[in-house]
Amino acid sequence: MNSLSSDRTENLSASSSSSECQQNGGSSFSHLPLVPDPAIYAVMTAYAKDSSPLKLNLGVGVYRSEDGKPFILDVVRRAEQLLANNRSANKEYLPITGIPEFNELSAKLILGNDSPAIKENRVTTVQGVAGCGSLSLGAEFLAKHYRQTVYIPDQTYPNHPNFFTSVGLVVKTYRYYDPTTCGLDFQGLMEDLSSASPGAIVLLQACGHNPTGVDPTISQWEQIRLLMRSKGLLPFFDSAYQGLVSGDLDADAWPLRLFVADGGECLIAQSYSKNMGLYGERVGALSIVCKTAEVARKVESQQKILIRPSYSNPPIHGASIVTAILKDRDMYNEWSSNLKTMTNRLVSMRRKLVDALRDRGTAGDWSHISRQVGMYSFTGLTPDQVAFITKEYHIYLSSDGRINIAGLGSNTVPHLADAIHAAVTRGV
Repeated sequence: MNSLSSDRTENLSASSSSSECQQNGGSSFSHLPLVPDPAIYAVMTAYAKDSSPLKLNLGVGVYRSEDGKPFILDVVRRAEQLLANNRSANKEYLPITGIPEFNELSAKLILGNDSPAIKENRVTTVQGVAGCGSLSLGAEFLAKHYRQTVYIPDQTYPNHPNFFTSVGLVVKTYRYYDPTTCGLDFQGLMEDLSSASPGAIVLLQACGHNPTGVDPTISQWEQIRLLMRSKGLLPFFDSAYQGLVSGDLDADAWPLRLFVADGGECLIAQSYSKNMGLYGERVGALSIVCKTAEVARKVESQQKILIRPSYSNPPIHGASIVTAILKDRDMYNEWSSNLKTMTNRLVSMRRKLVDALRDRGTAGDWSHISRQVGMYSFTGLTPDQVAFITKEYHIYLSSDGRINIAGLGSNTVPHLADAIHAAVTRGV
């Protein structure tokens, strides 16, 4: 029996079982297995239940204030006040593709005001439900209209495979992170992409790679671009941290702009969760750069067909905040300044942690924490060491050793350094 027939038989069996349950007064869903929460949410739950005053959450990827509190940008509060004072605003449904001005400004933010693709109308941008929703929409579009294998980094955001497998696409990995150097396995990456099937989709993180904090150099990005274009590989960029790596919005978008400048096609999922702190507002965008304006119109029409039976049209409030900031010069400049301040603090926390480990004489070389960039560091801690740190020091992080640098403050760095030193010293 082939897998398709097997799946059909299992579905019929489950359906028959459910019908019997209904007839006997039982639950229609009693046959469902209980599955654990995704790992990061399990960490969040465990942290919330911990009553220790020393507890520290370095798991979930959110930017915190110096004292570890949720952080809302002043410019976001200003934008919300403007919206609240706008008596002409209403709560009518948006178009299927979202706020037109938001889409235009988002495309310019990621591609540049002078992008030839924008000037030639080769870009279609739709408002998405944050980065996840934008990635999901892109994956669904590809599954329906470009059914190719997807290659993702061997270390990546844990949700990435789900976007593609859930719509039936085959997912393979390419080498990315080198645990021996705590850096980029560039040779492995190039070898794997060289052997990828022609026309395949390649998922790339534009900057601030999650979870490793390791990005290619501009020279390496150019070599990746040349290789991918020579093999006809289709880039799908995930841009969740623009402005939070270098502190410069244009610099952090430069890698994907290399791909757009050559006239080729690509997909770009944007998120405003991290760089504007709009996590719960779920604000994002999906841009698809096409060969011609005519193709872009066709692509947008097909995206509408996918959006309509899903969420029909996106929410207003978060995208209105982003639009207000992006279109106002003073607020945009304030936001840009905020990003520089936030980035500088991330760099400072990295340096302080490395210095604290050195001062304690912690075995091993921890300099990679300073070399890595963005919100995350792949520390190199083992799952057993992470378990020890959580149990004995009430510090919560991913079992793979990833820490959210943005969750640290000057007063909590010593606590983390003590925990790492103890875990390493005890040989856990």
